[in-house]
Amino acid sequence: MAGDTAPSPNFMQNVALMIDHALDGLELPPGADRALKSCESILQVSFPLRIRGEIRVFTGWRAVHSTHKLPAKGGLRYSPTLDQETTEALAALMTYKCALVDVPFGGSKGGLCIDPGQYDRDEMEQITRRFARELARKGFLSPATNVPAPDLGTGQREMAWIMDTYKNLYPEDLNHAACVTGKPIQFGGIRGRVEATGRGIQYALREFFRHPAALNEAGLSGSLEGKRVIVQGLGNVGYHLAKALQEEDGALITGIIEQDGALVSDAGLPVEEVRQFMNKTGGVEGFPGVEFVPPGARVLEKECDILVPAALEGVITSSNAERIQARLIAEGANGPVTYEADEILRKRGIMILPDVFMNAGGVVVSYFEWIRNLSHIRLGRLQRRFDEVRGQHMVSALELMTGEQVPEWMHEALVRGAHETDLVRSGLDDTMRTAFQEIQEARENSKYDYRTAAYRIAIQKIARANLDLGVV
Repeated sequence: MAGDTAPSPNFMQNVALMIDHALDGLELPPGADRALKSCESILQVSFPLRIRGEIRVFTGWRAVHSTHKLPAKGGLRYSPTLDQETTEALAALMTYKCALVDVPFGGSKGGLCIDPGQYDRDEMEQITRRFARELARKGFLSPATNVPAPDLGTGQREMAWIMDTYKNLYPEDLNHAACVTGKPIQFGGIRGRVEATGRGIQYALREFFRHPAALNEAGLSGSLEGKRVIVQGLGNVGYHLAKALQEEDGALITGIIEQDGALVSDAGLPVEEVRQFMNKTGGVEGFPGVEFVPPGARVLEKECDILVPAALEGVITSSNAERIQARLIAEGANGPVTYEADEILRKRGIMILPDVFMNAGGVVVSYFEWIRNLSHIRLGRLQRRFDEVRGQHMVSALELMTGEQVPEWMHEALVRGAHETDLVRSGLDDTMRTAFQEIQEARENSKYDYRTAAYRIAIQKIARANLDLGVV
């Protein structure tokens, strides 16, 4: 009918459109584009459980987008809006993400269509363990082939249940701890994993601010200190990012957007206090001393230097893209900017650092945890004390040559051996910095935006690996 408008693309279609845009001009074998976009395998499971005296049926998925490298890696999401298409799109993003930051994993994703808030702890354990058995028995859970991690609605607790279920099913597998990442420390987890995605965004932003040409293009200057930052979602990603930017970089968190509304303060919001308030009340409404905006989505349009959508996909669309006033958008969530909105924002000159790069910190540190589990040794255990002794020798040598005592701060810095957290953060920082430099170089040698450059780099790496293997 005249006047009708075509429906906006869904999440899966948005990902496909972005890949098509990146594929334009790449020299690949005929049909390789279809192979890059389609999932290799998809498992759907439905299982009944007796909950509160009645039989309830739970449905879940595990999609494997690529096994060009093993294991396939990706989170498990518990959400009432999860469906197969979303799972497939998220699995594809994992493949590109791992390739971009040179983590040797394929891409996978999964989860249950469930609202975890409707079930108590014991019920969630029952549901999770049954889901884990279904995945393991059908070949979608293994340290060698498919390794889940936390995602929306899941965390360390669920990963511990899944690991224990796998161990009981396969007690002969000495590497059972590596069947999942994001576990509690006492069950083989790694220090720094919980904060990894937020830290990764912080390190990426720091690297962005080291490049004058990038800053000039975004209309920014200087450092992160004093920059106005709005964060949507004070969950695991948004909280650790906002806290780190505020406490370590001197940024002003001028807006925090949550489900029940948003908090706004030009002087900066106390992130830790807001988080503690949320833990007690379940929301941000009623937090004292600052402005509360009931329709929180409106704050996405507030003027700021950096906007970080760190909650769900599709929050910046063609309907609000014209009103976004941020100079730089750092995508903390998966797919927070739709394809149509991306085009609008680019034409307006708003820089976007894409999700495929920005939220890769989680899988980077998951890689470190997986290696740690396979090696059966804590990172730094072999060299930490050796480094401390060597550092003490350096201090003694300095004091002997100068005849003066080394200052206390210098003494502590030189003799301190690296803890596991130090090594994890160092590796994460190096990974994010190197990936940004690669993206920036690709942009400088072409006309591509950050998203297209990132996808092209990832696609080329995947295609090269498949060609070397004779797959395509």
